[in-house]
Amino acid sequence: MKIGLGEEHMPISKLNRTVIEAAIVGFEHQKTQIDSQIAELRSMLSGNGSARTAAAPEVPARKRRKLSAAARKRIAAAQKVRWAKQRGESVKPAPVPKAKRKLSAARRAALIANLKKARRAKAAKAKAAAKQSSGQ
Repeated sequence: MKIGLGEEHMPISKLNRTVIEAAIVGFEHQKTQIDSQIAELRSMLSGNGSARTAAAPEVPARKRRKLSAAARKRIAAAQKVRWAKQRGESVKPAPVPKAKRKLSAARRAALIANLKKARRAKAAKAKAAAKQSSGQ
């Protein structure tokens, strides 16, 4: 991928989200520095400081929130019902089945082992407390 004046950069497939976000932050920082330098030069030309406010940096847009696939399906189904209602048709929305979450065998075994360990620790603590109270 070529950007700018023929400089070779890393292909997009090798960039992950954090690298891209860091690059955006860096470029925005450079942009604000350049804007402030342009404003200084303009104020030097005009002889007053009013040009400095004209090049104020823009406020960056908020990051977009991501919707899950299920949420997009629900929105699409609701929109289809609204369109059908507007056309005068009577269409019932198709039920969107909720995806069932599955636990891998390894993760299930790890959870069971952790639960057994916690129960043993609790029993040992209770036994030690009972032994201490009866020994006094």
